[in-house]
Amino acid sequence: MEIHVSSLFPEILAMIFNYLDVKGKGRVAQVCTAWRDASYHKSVWRGVEAKLHLRRANPSLFPSLQTRGIKTVQILSLRRSLSYVIQGMPNIESLNLSGCYNLTDTGLGHAFVQDIPSLRILNLSLCKQITDSSLGRIAQYLKNLELLDLGGCSNITSTGLLLIAWGLRNLKSLNLRSCRHVSDVGIGHLAGMTRSAAEGCLSLEHLTLQDCQKLTDLSLKHISKGLNKLKVLNLSFCGGISDAGMIHLSHMTHLWTLNLRSCDNISDTGIMHLSMGALRLYGLDVSFCDKVGDQSLAYIAQGLYQLKSLSLCSCHISDDGINRMVRQMHELKTLNIGQCVRITDKGLELIADHLTQLTGIDLYGCTKITKRGLERITQLPCLKVLNLGLWQMTEDKDLGDASEVLPCYTS
Repeated sequence: MEIHVSSLFPEILAMIFNYLDVKGKGRVAQVCTAWRDASYHKSVWRGVEAKLHLRRANPSLFPSLQTRGIKTVQILSLRRSLSYVIQGMPNIESLNLSGCYNLTDTGLGHAFVQDIPSLRILNLSLCKQITDSSLGRIAQYLKNLELLDLGGCSNITSTGLLLIAWGLRNLKSLNLRSCRHVSDVGIGHLAGMTRSAAEGCLSLEHLTLQDCQKLTDLSLKHISKGLNKLKVLNLSFCGGISDAGMIHLSHMTHLWTLNLRSCDNISDTGIMHLSMGALRLYGLDVSFCDKVGDQSLAYIAQGLYQLKSLSLCSCHISDDGINRMVRQMHELKTLNIGQCVRITDKGLELIADHLTQLTGIDLYGCTKITKRGLERITQLPCLKVLNLGLWQMTEDKDLGDASEVLPCYTS
């Protein structure tokens, strides 16, 4: 007996529609009433993010999203009031407003006027008109927030962080990239150093402080004392931190990933402090720290040998440093040594002989390597990514077989 597709139970149709992309799910809803009803099953739209341009009134928009069970929304352009979204989706779980330049404190204040217990994720990155006033509203009404992205919100100050530390005790991830008015005082608030005013965000696991220029080693002291659950810390481009601050970080036993890229005052001494502590780092980035050299690689081999990812781009390292490191780094999967112009074929041979678990290596701008060294690298059994970029051949300009083994991704 032949069974036509129209005879399938709605539950079966929903299972089939679940494999379609978002555009396909929308199209099958237009075929017939039965398919529309099946396509509106919440299991079909589980995990889907609605990406919206809010330009004019559309009375059916939010009822349609609610029927499908969609609770994750990204606003691509905002020409209507934000309260239009909040009122239309009272059970919203994730709201992405990144790049909505016209969003103001007033607009956000009109939207957040009562508790929204379902909202867990809020992205306000590059909403440049947002100030501490909005953080007061967020801290008051979004008590269950777990992720807050304020990257590029350059009007945020330490007062705003006090409000966050007072109201958002469940926060696990906070991005403060380029919030240049934030100081050591604000980090102290987050870390619970001012308990009389705020408990702090002591559950933080991810903290991004990239390009926060006012921060000093005192911030690192606050972090090490109060944020004991922190797993990922990004301090890239923080020119005010120094080797002394690494002493504080070296005691953070739960820290997995540390980014010190372009921290100009970090040197071999700072790496020594990290290697002598209780850290169990899996990822370390000291790229463009021009005071980091071969001695740092020796320290890494002694105390940070469990690293799986190590970035040393543009550091003053040589084949000698590679030689001092490779024999202990059995877990290393990713090695970025782009623009390390002192690295030669000898260094690549050492890497090929000892770092047999490598899946990716960056050799962008390593001008002293030749076809011989490349051939050794491409024989690594697990290698999947080889970045050559502006690599120049010093002996033979024809890569030959070496270029055919793996794709060369340019930066």
